[in-house]
Amino acid sequence: MGKLGNVSGKEAAKVFEKAGWVFMGQVGSHLVMVKPGVRANLSIPQHKELSVGTLRALIRNAGMSVDEFLKLLSR
Repeated sequence: MGKLGNVSGKEAAKVFEKAGWVFMGQVGSHLVMVKPGVRANLSIPQHKELSVGTLRALIRNAGMSVDEFLKLLSR
């Protein structure tokens, strides 16, 4: 398993977009993303660096593993 850290909200949104999530709108400083066929929405804070706990929760809610996220991040 790779290390999570120094991932911005903007970078995280790009990774989720590669995984099939679509930008739906913005509420304050949070991007809201949806994916057809998935009941959950992702609310991604647009911070310079996301905390590891927040990032792990987003990855879990997206139905991904940390390794899958890191592979898409490195592309």
